[in-house]
Amino acid sequence: MIITKTPFRMSFFGGGTDMEDYFNENGGAVLSTTFDKYCYVNVRHLPRFFDWSNELTYSKTEKVSDINDIQHPAIREAMKMLDMREIRLIYEADLPARSGLGTSSSFAVGMLNAFYTLKGKYADKKKLADEAIYLERILCNEAGGWQDQIAASFGGFNRINFGSDGYEVLPVIISPKRKRQLNNNLMLFFTGFTHFSSDIQKANNVSRSEEKRARLKKIYELVDEAEAVLTNKNKDLDDFGRLLDITWRLKKGIGSAISTGSIDELYEKGMAAGALGGKLLGAGGGGFLVFYVQPEKQKLVTDVMKDLMYIPFKFEDSGTRVIHYSPEEYEMGND
Repeated sequence: MIITKTPFRMSFFGGGTDMEDYFNENGGAVLSTTFDKYCYVNVRHLPRFFDWSNELTYSKTEKVSDINDIQHPAIREAMKMLDMREIRLIYEADLPARSGLGTSSSFAVGMLNAFYTLKGKYADKKKLADEAIYLERILCNEAGGWQDQIAASFGGFNRINFGSDGYEVLPVIISPKRKRQLNNNLMLFFTGFTHFSSDIQKANNVSRSEEKRARLKKIYELVDEAEAVLTNKNKDLDDFGRLLDITWRLKKGIGSAISTGSIDELYEKGMAAGALGGKLLGAGGGGFLVFYVQPEKQKLVTDVMKDLMYIPFKFEDSGTRVIHYSPEEYEMGND
């Protein structure tokens, strides 16, 4: 039996510039971190006592013998890609799916990690990220960028640069004290709305206007500014929050599906209560709101957000990892 533990990610700056059709021409970058909320993928070979040869449990349970009959696209395509057969897979998570935290990509990374481990093969973080991107974007034909798979695989607080030659992951060099202060100034709330990121991306990709490209260029430039705030101890850390507000207002103008009247109302409530900035995490349409709030204003923000669930969190640095490994003797059955 194999159990993998893979973190969710929180993306602050650069979202949208990690789309392949954009960064191949213009370059791109994101500033993001993983944090201490995880998904768990438990995989073992299924004993041959049943009328089915694969049992898959996520938000529903599938019991199938023919891999092509699997309804979950990522599981089906990953099993075909790595020639996985006769398995039992169980997915669990600390936070709900389709909520803007890269949950589907964390699952894809954690599943691939578990599959390779079950086969007795080692896959490094880059291989897992690359194959999760290929799985979701090519095999499953889901619209979206590359940042989620990379963040989930590598873990930590990183700047990820994108270009026509691929990507590079650069850890953000920030003092432990300053990093703790940033963590303490961020507040995460669940709006209760969920969405399919791929659907939001498709809705927002309808327009490739010059205005959209101009906004993405500014969003890209803000990555440099935000990174400088974090790494230069002489800069005011509160500027990170102010820049979040700027990038969110730019992002909202990219596509009609990114925000809604309800989200806008919640955001403005948080700002009026004292937040310096914030954003909706993910492609848009719902999920989690993160605010940057100075400590003395946090009670006021909590009060105006009383109808939402508050989620305390801590940054994490590990990325996907195997937390339980019990090798088993297995011989592939006849087809």
